[in-house]
Amino acid sequence: MRLIIEKGVLLKALNHVTSVVERRNTIPILSNVLLEAKGDALKLTATDLDVEVVESVAAEVAQEGGTTVSAHMIHDIVRKLPDGAQIEFSRGPDEGRMAVTSGHAHFALQVLPPNDFPDLSAGEMSHAFDLAAKDLRRLIDKARFAISTEETRYYLNGIYLHAAGKGSESLRAVATDGHRLAQVDTKLPKGAKGIPGVIVPRKTVQELHKIIEEEEAKVHIELSATKIRFAVDGVVLTSKLIDGTFPDYARVIPEGNDKVLTVSRSEFADAVDRVSTLSSDKGRAVKLNLGEGKLVLSVNNPDSGSATEELAVDYDGEPLEIGFNARYLLDISSQLESDTAKFLLADPGSPTMVQDSAESEALYVLMPMRV
Repeated sequence: MRLIIEKGVLLKALNHVTSVVERRNTIPILSNVLLEAKGDALKLTATDLDVEVVESVAAEVAQEGGTTVSAHMIHDIVRKLPDGAQIEFSRGPDEGRMAVTSGHAHFALQVLPPNDFPDLSAGEMSHAFDLAAKDLRRLIDKARFAISTEETRYYLNGIYLHAAGKGSESLRAVATDGHRLAQVDTKLPKGAKGIPGVIVPRKTVQELHKIIEEEEAKVHIELSATKIRFAVDGVVLTSKLIDGTFPDYARVIPEGNDKVLTVSRSEFADAVDRVSTLSSDKGRAVKLNLGEGKLVLSVNNPDSGSATEELAVDYDGEPLEIGFNARYLLDISSQLESDTAKFLLADPGSPTMVQDSAESEALYVLMPMRV
């Protein structure tokens, strides 16, 4: 194998693929990236056996071939070379090393046989459709903050992607950790009708977020009951799905919350941020006292003191006192797009629904705290 490639082109591809590779691996070849030179392109592949990222980039290939090399090592080398540098990769048929040369810099890297590299991409996909990159990014960006990190409830460690609505006219992303829930809809793409409900793992969501760079692009999505594949701008991400049953999330979305609070999103978020400075690290609780036309936010921490702040709001319901985790309030506020946020409340012990007053395609549910 012998080829020449420009640093910027290679580094961008390495940024996409090497983030899949775990720093510590019991299987040596999983620490490597597979390099395959063919035609006028270099194909890079990395996997952790659950997620695989493949990207092809332009290169001057003098001799076709393939090998595998430490992903993080080659990434660090390329990153430290001067901008615009030309990099040459060369390896003979029997050598256990690959030479990397750029200007006066020379490296000889240990390699492992490409035949030992696992292939995750095999297998038939039952459904295929295209989705605008901006719509897919919006789905995952607005839901991913609510993904659970609790490994015992593994079926919550991802985003539940499925067709929803009365006539299955929406593609919906749902995530919950039991304390908060995010539900985001977009129009169901052509070809997505009848797709199975799938749970896309947290790591896959994170990697997908990195590779969607051009919002005007189209993402080609293929899926089956066990795998999902995303292809965009020359990058192909294939992932296993979480093998579990996502809970019936509709049961926790309140329908009878009749107390409506409308508040400036930025003023509310800033006030929560200020008063929560005194909240305990463990609970992060903030109390909301609602009265006609006003909201009083307060924190009382025996170890550090107390804080209150009053906001003028649109509220004409009965007086209500309810507590929430400040971090969760700030997370949800950051997802809202309009200037005002709408809270639909019932009582101090029932879930509260939060919506963007200008957008009906996303809703959030927040469980209260005792304060």
